[in-house]
Amino acid sequence: MDKALTIGELAERSGVAASALRFYEAAGLIHSERSNAGHRRFSRAVLRRVAFIVFAQKVGLSLEEIRVQLAMLPQNRTPDRAHWARLSAAWQSRVNERIAELERLRAGLTQCIGCGCLSLDRCALANPRDRLGRRGPGPRKWIDG
Repeated sequence: MDKALTIGELAERSGVAASALRFYEAAGLIHSERSNAGHRRFSRAVLRRVAFIVFAQKVGLSLEEIRVQLAMLPQNRTPDRAHWARLSAAWQSRVNERIAELERLRAGLTQCIGCGCLSLDRCALANPRDRLGRRGPGPRKWIDG
């Protein structure tokens, strides 16, 4: 293993707290070797895996989805461009969904979100007699899009 990283070095380089790195390791998302003294040592390839995890979380993937995606990558070497291209292509629709969701949220900041409160002056116009409540609980205009 070329110049292995301690957990502190990995935390500093990745910008991820050591506690989160230990969690990722316990969850099987990253892997370390142990030194003779029992300290964690991470290969440099783990830096990319951690960056992948952070980015995937920002895209909205769950830890289980991330685990499935990481299982498609080589364990002890840096993935190549083709690996990343294959995985990130599947994220396009997820990113588009998030953008649409954020645009609905932005619109809801100044409009009725269909919560059923009937307290805004506009609610009588935008949601008369709480008709959106028949669709279910919560901010229906935001949830239903």
